[in-house]
Amino acid sequence: MPLTRDETAPRPADATGKTAPERPATRPGAAGPGPRPRKRKQTWREAFRRDWQLYSLALVPLIFFAIFKYGPMIGNVIAFRRFRPGGSMFGDEWVGLRYIEMFINDPTFWHVFANTAILGGLTLVVCFPLPIVLALLLNEVRKRHFKKIVQSISYLPHFLSVVIVVGMLMQLLSLQGTVNQVIGAFGGEGIPFLQRPEWFRAVYVGSEVWQTVGWGTILYLAALTTVDDSLYEAARIDGAGRWRQTWHVTLPGIRPTMMTLLVLNIGTFLNVGFEKVLLLYNPLTYETADVISTYLYRVGLVSNNLSYAAAIGLFQAVIGLVMVLSANLISRRMVGTSLW
Repeated sequence: MPLTRDETAPRPADATGKTAPERPATRPGAAGPGPRPRKRKQTWREAFRRDWQLYSLALVPLIFFAIFKYGPMIGNVIAFRRFRPGGSMFGDEWVGLRYIEMFINDPTFWHVFANTAILGGLTLVVCFPLPIVLALLLNEVRKRHFKKIVQSISYLPHFLSVVIVVGMLMQLLSLQGTVNQVIGAFGGEGIPFLQRPEWFRAVYVGSEVWQTVGWGTILYLAALTTVDDSLYEAARIDGAGRWRQTWHVTLPGIRPTMMTLLVLNIGTFLNVGFEKVLLLYNPLTYETADVISTYLYRVGLVSNNLSYAAAIGLFQAVIGLVMVLSANLISRRMVGTSLW
């Protein structure tokens, strides 16, 4: 049988000069290789049956949040109902927005709200960047032994209870305390720091710095280990010094961690530490020290006006939620990093 022109033509060679293998002919009308069949999507029942041991580990945290976080949210209904001790847990009479109108028209509440915003803003502005600075400084330390000593000293205040910290502040800042003794040694007069309203914010923010900055460096030091070393080498080749490497390589490398923690801190902007303020303040410093949490304590538990306190607490929670959502949206639009 004579060969046709196509059969006698030499097969083309590949890039190495070897003859390409002949492809098997496909009969006319025969179906070619179709798409691979998709794997069946696994249902949540099958996943739970397979990994039920892992899912069971989340049972205790879920119960905790259900009882102590989501369950108490039902009690917010008393912000719209009149609550009387000994009556119904959810209030006895529907009053609508009466308690909300009360605190909106109450000048004392807005004074307390301003104190909370100022104290929370100062804490955020001062305490947020300092852990970043300390982490960058520790990252430059080459003496490993010295670095561990500094880290241990800076972490230690975090493990002290608020009562101990306030007790130390009272001893240091009293009229006969260490600080006033140093002032007197230089010829100055003693200052009653804890009785002067103008000193309360400085005392509070200073104690927060001492207690939280060292602990806050842990996440940033962990984030610094993920920065690629080749970026530093490229920056050194381009002639960048240590400051430019920090600005153009290190800070962009830990930016996602920074933005995540910033959004979380903004969420707790109005939740200024209740325990420390309650232990530090007194009637002489109410002008600058009284915040929403301590005001709620006096109005709700001391004065037994729980419905009014619930309305203020609900307002505070809504403001915090709006701030978290706004900060998360701004972070996602401007930086590309967000919590969700």
